[in-house]
Amino acid sequence: MARASLDKDPHEVAAMFDAVARRYDRTNDVLSLGQDRLWRRATLAALGAQPGERVLDLAAGTGTSSEPLADRGVRVVPCDLSTGMLAVGHRRRPDLPFVAGDATALPFADGVFDAVTISFGLRNVVDPRAGLEEMLRVTRPGGRVVVCEFSQPTWAPFRALYGGYLVKALPRVARLVAGESEAYDYLAESIQRWPDQRALAGVLREAGWTSVAYRNLSGGIVALHRGTRPD
Repeated sequence: MARASLDKDPHEVAAMFDAVARRYDRTNDVLSLGQDRLWRRATLAALGAQPGERVLDLAAGTGTSSEPLADRGVRVVPCDLSTGMLAVGHRRRPDLPFVAGDATALPFADGVFDAVTISFGLRNVVDPRAGLEEMLRVTRPGGRVVVCEFSQPTWAPFRALYGGYLVKALPRVARLVAGESEAYDYLAESIQRWPDQRALAGVLREAGWTSVAYRNLSGGIVALHRGTRPD
């Protein structure tokens, strides 16, 4: 399969995820040694969505991050660029209102969501600041954003070990589990080029979010960023 280039052309990114959609969730579980489940639970806790609230789940993929919200009575809208991922999710959860959309041009009116969340997807947006500005636009005043994204381990020896895993081990394991490694070569390279925790917090502020804060998960492999839309 053709992998997406690091300039993150939306059509290339969508095609790449379309190709891995069927085995995507299982592969992620293996590659993260099950940590992805902990990261998603932490994201849900940080979001704090209440029954009846309207939440936009961007980069929702097959809906694994949307399902627990819907099960709690949250009016969640899963949205993703990849129609292949959405199709897999719709077959599993036909009750969820899956929507195809680009994070830099969301197909929603201003201020219609109480909260927006995006997990492991902001890194794939061609212009992350523009994506965060769009998230701000569709969130009501006083609403919130939670971004769960790969980041930089804070302890130098662990950071070096993790870098080696990304470059050498991750694509090999992906080839064994998913039958290909092109998408996961892209994954490793995009993580290495992604801003660290403080830099991403700065991008959220530049996009207009206030009360921006973050906390590290798994030693900084992942960071949870939060922000509020000003009144």
